[in-house]
Amino acid sequence: MTAELPSLDEDARQAVQRWVHERGLGETVSDVAPLTGGTQNIVVHLRVDDRPMVLRRPPLHPRPTSDKTMLREIAVLRTLAGSAVPHPGFIAGCDDLDVLGVVFYLMEEVDGFNPGQEVARAYVDHPAMRHDVCLSYAASLAELGNVAWEGSPLAELRRPGSFLARQVPQFLGLLESYRHEGYDPASLPGVDDLATWLRDEQPEDAQPGIMHGDAHLNNVLLRRDRAELAAFIDWEMCTVGDPLLDLGWMLVCWPTGPDTINAGAELAALGGLATRAELLEAYRTAGGRRSDRLDWYVALACFKLGIVIEGTWSRYLAGRASREAGERLHESAAHLIDLGVRVARGRDPFADGQR
Repeated sequence: MTAELPSLDEDARQAVQRWVHERGLGETVSDVAPLTGGTQNIVVHLRVDDRPMVLRRPPLHPRPTSDKTMLREIAVLRTLAGSAVPHPGFIAGCDDLDVLGVVFYLMEEVDGFNPGQEVARAYVDHPAMRHDVCLSYAASLAELGNVAWEGSPLAELRRPGSFLARQVPQFLGLLESYRHEGYDPASLPGVDDLATWLRDEQPEDAQPGIMHGDAHLNNVLLRRDRAELAAFIDWEMCTVGDPLLDLGWMLVCWPTGPDTINAGAELAALGGLATRAELLEAYRTAGGRRSDRLDWYVALACFKLGIVIEGTWSRYLAGRASREAGERLHESAAHLIDLGVRVARGRDPFADGQR
């Protein structure tokens, strides 16, 4: 186990080994190695007999909602089984806290790379692959929004009432909750004006669909040998809601000017990515939803994401995050709210960069 990438200690490995044996999945757990995670969730590669798998569990110091998050991810992967949406195949989940003390699950290993951390050689050598994989990503996001969810495990987690009407008060509440860490919401200017516009301009709720909830290039794996999405990952914000918010989120987080969160940094640094206009066309061609109020969904994505990442600044003020991370994400949050305000004022938020 390392400080940067927590894994499974020997006691935990043996506990998982007993569990997989009881479930009839195999006899021996070996080759345990951390993949990523720590502050959010822990992801570990292992082998059950000769079969490679990936284990995902909450961080070493779980949040009060960590187990519910794992159960949500399990429900998502079970719902997506058999669909055309690229995702890790679900193997088994454990909600018995006597095993590891937290909910965890096993999923199939996906052969791919995260473009926020590395770039496969083929993408370095062939610029067309960098362009075309973006279109595959957008098309796959459209497919996600069209997956049947009624009667699925994910349907059990759907909240009643209007998804869109919940968004502004829910995230204003999140911003207000930062006060207990010495944070002043007034340090993020423009939030109230943007919230008012979002309420006043809210479109009618459309047919509900599955949405990833945090669609950007750090939350995907790409095929190494062809320009194709290998899997969406990190499903903790997935819900049944309005898939058009995923579209707005993808556009806001796209790593061409303005680059809001530096997603997919390793791939973006090479250049040649598809433009936002091309993403939109690929999304629609693949059967993605259409709306004449895409501006509203872009503004809502700015609002939600800005408030979420502002939490790191509040944690810095409370002594629970580094100054570097706090200041960097506070700047990004302010930029996102400013982009949203520009949308509310009828301006093109991407006019200064590549569309």
